Amino acid sequence: MEVCQLSGRFFSASPLQFNHRFRKVATTPKFLIYANGSSCSQTDEPDRESRNRMFILGMGFFGQFFAQELLKEGWIVSGTCTSIKKRTELEKKGFDVHLFDANQPQMNTMNTLKCYTHLLVSIPPVVGIGDPMLQHGEILRSVLMEGNLQWLCYLSSTSVYGDCGGACVDEDYPTNPVNELAKLRLAAEQGWLNLAHDIGIAAHIFRLGGIYGPGRSAVDTIIKQGPLSESQKLRVTRQFTSRVHVADIYQALKASIHMPSSRRVYNVVDDDPAPRKEVFAYALDLVEKKWPALIKDFTSPPWEADSFIQKATSRGEKQVSNARMKKELAVKLLHPSYKSGLQSIIEQM
Repeated sequence: MEVCQLSGRFFSASPLQFNHRFRKVATTPKFLIYANGSSCSQTDEPDRESRNRMFILGMGFFGQFFAQELLKEGWIVSGTCTSIKKRTELEKKGFDVHLFDANQPQMNTMNTLKCYTHLLVSIPPVVGIGDPMLQHGEILRSVLMEGNLQWLCYLSSTSVYGDCGGACVDEDYPTNPVNELAKLRLAAEQGWLNLAHDIGIAAHIFRLGGIYGPGRSAVDTIIKQGPLSESQKLRVTRQFTSRVHVADIYQALKASIHMPSSRRVYNVVDDDPAPRKEVFAYALDLVEKKWPALIKDFTSPPWEADSFIQKATSRGEKQVSNARMKKELAVKLLHPSYKSGLQSIIEQM
C-alpha cells in the first residue's frame, strides 16, 4: 500500500489546566517502595535500582502483552486493574498488580509511581468524568515531580479524527471527534501532554487503530462463534478500518523509549486499512483450512447478518497514515497487513 502524505494543522482539544512550573532536579531516593511492597534501596539492591522500571496504568489486553515482553528483557514491571478477580487472574500469570480505582486513588498507590522510570497510560476515558487519572491532576503532578520519571506515553485512538470521508489522514490532519468517548480521548491527550510539560519531560501520544493479537482477532471470533458487539457491528460496513497487531504497538513503544523524538503524536496502524468483511473472509479461510470440521455447520456468520448491516452507517471512514512512525521511530512492521497478523495467530494455536 502506498503511504499517503498530507499537510495541515493539528487541532487539539481545550487543554486540561495544570500549573506550569520548572521541575526540580530529580534525585534518586535512597529508599523506595515497589508495587509489591518490596523496597528499591540503592544500598541493598544496586542492580535492581539501576534497571528500567515500567508502571502500566491499565493492565488490559495490550497492557498484559507489553508487560510480558518487558519482563523478558529484564525490566521491572507493575500495573493496575480494577477488580479483585482480575488481579487474581493476573497474579496467576506472574504479574505484579495493584488493585486501583482511578476515581478514588489511594495515596500509597499514587506514591508508588515515584519508584518508576517509565509510565504507560492505558486507561480509557469515562463518559461524564473524562480521563480518570487526570481528574486528580494536582496530586499526580506533585507525585511525579518527586520521582524519577523519564518517559510517559498515553495510548489514544484514531477515533479522534472522526469521519474523514475516506481521506488519508496523518497526525497533522484536523481532528474532529464525533462521539463522546472520542472527544474525551482528545481532551485526555492534551491533558497528559500538559502534565508531562509540567514535570519537565516529553510525552508521547500513540493513536492506535483497532488492536488485535493472539486471543483477540477475527480468527478467535470465528472459533468462538460468538455474537459481535454493537461497535463491531457498526464497523462491518466501513470501507476502511485501521488496525494494528499488539507486537507492532510494542515495537513502536520501545522505539519511542530508545529514540527520543520532538514529535509527540504518532499514528500506530498497519499499512492495510481493509474492510472488516474482507478480514473475516480471510480469517474464515484460514480456520477452514486448519480445522474444516469446526465450521461445517457455521452457515450464517455473525459479521454478515443483514439485520444490522442495513442499519449501520459508514462512520469513521479514513485511511490512517503511519509514515511518521516509520520515519521518526524507524519502526519496521512485523505485520504490515492483517494477513500476516492472522497467519501468525493461527500458527500459534
